[in-house]
Amino acid sequence: MKLYGSPFSPYVRKARVLLREKNIACEFVVVDAWAADNGIAARNPLGKVPVLQIGPDNYLFESALIVHYLDSLDGKPLQPKDAAGYWQSQWWQALGNGMIDATVARVLETRRPEDKQMPEKMQREEARIARAFSSADHAYRDGTFLVGSMFSLADLVLGVACQYIDLRYPHDWRAKHPRLKRWFDRIAGRKSFEETLPAGFVKPA
Repeated sequence: MKLYGSPFSPYVRKARVLLREKNIACEFVVVDAWAADNGIAARNPLGKVPVLQIGPDNYLFESALIVHYLDSLDGKPLQPKDAAGYWQSQWWQALGNGMIDATVARVLETRRPEDKQMPEKMQREEARIARAFSSADHAYRDGTFLVGSMFSLADLVLGVACQYIDLRYPHDWRAKHPRLKRWFDRIAGRKSFEETLPAGFVKPA
């Protein structure tokens, strides 16, 4: 298998963390997601990363599909087996993915020419992120993991989201949510997270 993407993309990083967690052999092919000649469009009609090659001329795209596929390979999915736990995990993943989407939207707005930027759009995305942190803090039950007694995709997705926010929209969310910080510190210390940090990432104190 080959995973195509950027080390800085949170969508790609979800797959990379999962590959490390499950010890799945997969070549990581670094591409510039914005380069016109990166070859991604030939593998993904949507022209986005990540793209996972699972066979000759056989590609999967969209991070949710790729994560679902990788999670199924060893027959030991990182999902709670009970119905209540499964849907709790799905809730956390939806929240984390929404935080990633909001942060990406904010980043893209900051990269527009200064006279073309829309401060109100950045404020809307920042408000979404703040509400998501508050919702996560309210829902968190002080366990080692977000759902049940084992690391799951809930922890993976929200952990990647928090670290991407630290990278692209650094602000002191930890001061407002110290309980969530304690959970995150444990997750961020996992080998899978440590080994997939983008170059130059500086951990907040």
